[in-house]
Amino acid sequence: MPLFAIPFPALDPVAISLGPFAIRWYALAYIVGLLIGWRYCLALAGRAPNFAARQDVDDFLVWATLGVVLGGRIGYVLFYKPGYYIYHPIEALYVWHGGMSFHGGAIGVTIAIILFTRARRIPLFAFSDIVTAAIPIGLFFGRLANFVNGELYGRPSDVAWDMIFPYGGPVPRHPSQLYEAFCEGILLFLLLFAAERLNARQRPGLVTGLFLVGYAAARMSGELFREPDPQLGFLIFGTTMGQLLSIPLLIAGILIIAWALRARVPARS
Repeated sequence: MPLFAIPFPALDPVAISLGPFAIRWYALAYIVGLLIGWRYCLALAGRAPNFAARQDVDDFLVWATLGVVLGGRIGYVLFYKPGYYIYHPIEALYVWHGGMSFHGGAIGVTIAIILFTRARRIPLFAFSDIVTAAIPIGLFFGRLANFVNGELYGRPSDVAWDMIFPYGGPVPRHPSQLYEAFCEGILLFLLLFAAERLNARQRPGLVTGLFLVGYAAARMSGELFREPDPQLGFLIFGTTMGQLLSIPLLIAGILIIAWALRARVPARS
């Protein structure tokens, strides 16, 4: 071990173990993120402009959970390990083995929002502004769980706070999970919180667009410190899969912001 590298803390990925039954920190991160995000969405729904009711937020929690879990898992299978799961299709159901994609989860939640708002006759972007404002909460806890698992570690580094990760060999590396927890979680949440307090939700779609642009920027910059997935490595022009998948989010966010700033402000319910 290098002299000045910080050893990875002895963290058990299993939070609670009762015989064969085990609850992992990764699963708890999803549960806590969804519950806190749900409460925050309820608070936003109670603030003007009142385009959606608190009951709608309550009912959407199940839709959001399905969108995150199903979309996240399907996205991981298709984006990161399609060759493996073609020959091991049953293992695509083994969610407890890890492997979730944010971009897949984003697609799943987007589909859930579209179907839910159409069924309830709620303005699409007015509702998505509430939901996306809370997503950084889940991202924060998810990245902390990645750190506890010792996965998605960073590239080799010589910074004063580099670490030796259990699955990363003897090389000191960036704790990139903590970088992403800070940027995708804390900083992005503060950006959207400030925008909401400055009445950004008066223009439906503005918060949604800010989230997409902010997440894409945070993820693409965070990937500069993160070790690429070993089965993929570096892709075109030295990019990673996470960076390539974030480009459509960036473009969509810019277009939605431009549309929201030009659109007529709708009347409040």
